[in-house]
Amino acid sequence: MSSAPPPKALSIRELPRAERPRERLKHLGAHALSSAELLAVLVGAGARGRSALTIGHDILAEADGSLRRVARQPVAWLTGVAGVGMARAVALHAALELGRRMAAEGREDGAPLRSPRDVFRLFQRLEDCPVEEFHVAVLDAQHRLERDVTVTRGILNSSLVHPREVFREAIAERAAAIVLVHNHPSGDPTPSSEDRMVTEQLVAAGRLLDIPVHDHVIVGRGRYTSFAEAGLL
Repeated sequence: MSSAPPPKALSIRELPRAERPRERLKHLGAHALSSAELLAVLVGAGARGRSALTIGHDILAEADGSLRRVARQPVAWLTGVAGVGMARAVALHAALELGRRMAAEGREDGAPLRSPRDVFRLFQRLEDCPVEEFHVAVLDAQHRLERDVTVTRGILNSSLVHPREVFREAIAERAAAIVLVHNHPSGDPTPSSEDRMVTEQLVAAGRLLDIPVHDHVIVGRGRYTSFAEAGLL
């Protein structure tokens, strides 16, 4: 006896108006929607006989239900999900990046960075970056963040992270000190030999310029390594 074919999924237009993601967002607010529904709003329309909501569920399923995993994947990975073309993949990545940046702005303005954990919280958004980013936190005399400067994006090495690029903005801002920050996409924040070499060079340059390097914090997945805490400065 053959089994009956699975029921066809309803398109969003076939759903009652009150159950459509856009209508629910409009009347209840974005917080009331599931992650799949929010992805459906970004996807916009269905494709190949599959609704936008189905595509949203499929994106999450491919990432084991984790938006962080979606954000860590390249754009090409998203286009591998049926119904997601390049334009939709780019829009989804842009939305996830906006979410990361908003989270970074959620800190209290003017709060001093008193410990490596404060630095980690400020730059925790880097734990989801698929490539290494090297940042300089420019501090004032009260240890408050004056400016977050992205020095380089890609593989960290001493030829790319030059003292000239690191200290240019610090000098312009009359910085009292700086903190170096970068991420390890592997999730393991253990310093490499290159990390140590770059840090030694920048600490020496800071002494010459009278702009001390207070710390170098490596951001991993859910954890960090502080050169100051580890006695490596």
